Amino acid sequence: MPRESKAKMRERAGRVNAVLAEVYSDAKCALDFRNPYELLVATILSAQCTDERVNLVTPALFERYPDAATLAVAVPEELESMIHSTGFFRNKTKSLLGMAAAVVERYGGVIPQTMEELRELPGVGRKTANVVLGNCFGVPGLTVDTHMTRVNQRLGFTKNTDAEKIERDLMEIIPQPEWTLYSHRIIFHGRAICVARKPKCPICPVAEECVYFHAVFMKQDKRR
Repeated sequence: MPRESKAKMRERAGRVNAVLAEVYSDAKCALDFRNPYELLVATILSAQCTDERVNLVTPALFERYPDAATLAVAVPEELESMIHSTGFFRNKTKSLLGMAAAVVERYGGVIPQTMEELRELPGVGRKTANVVLGNCFGVPGLTVDTHMTRVNQRLGFTKNTDAEKIERDLMEIIPQPEWTLYSHRIIFHGRAICVARKPKCPICPVAEECVYFHAVFMKQDKRR
């Protein structure tokens, strides 16, 4: 595809988003939760772990620790045992206990609703904060995970690998009200079609808008 201006990229991103909105009309957060506390805990657990695995662990976890107050005083060894299968369980236990204690001490057990306050909590970065803000408080956010990184790089919407730089790139081309849903759609697409190995370009609904498709897949066709 020819070099494009930022304005042209915005137009192309709009077309991609519109198509994905139709294809993945049911796109939403894949983590099971009933309130901001549960989503915050689940998102911390999801680091280097599948959402499916987290969803298997959290029902018993939330029954044992239904709020930040109960989680803050959890016995570390017991918490480690409950979340062991999500991986990095010692670090995650430390983050969960620190997060819960901070929420209780600073906010009376209520999960804060701003990026700045959330990021001050132990174990909470921009990705986690954006997940909670976008899905619980209606504050649009771009959730840059491995799927968002891979798919947006292939689409040619970013050349960066750093999550915050990718987020800033996407902020310039995706309308703010669409940030949360765009993230869900791209993540769904990354799991279903634009997979890490052997992306399913022949059946991709946005292939014609994709830099990777034109640069790699179409070039392969010409050699045949």
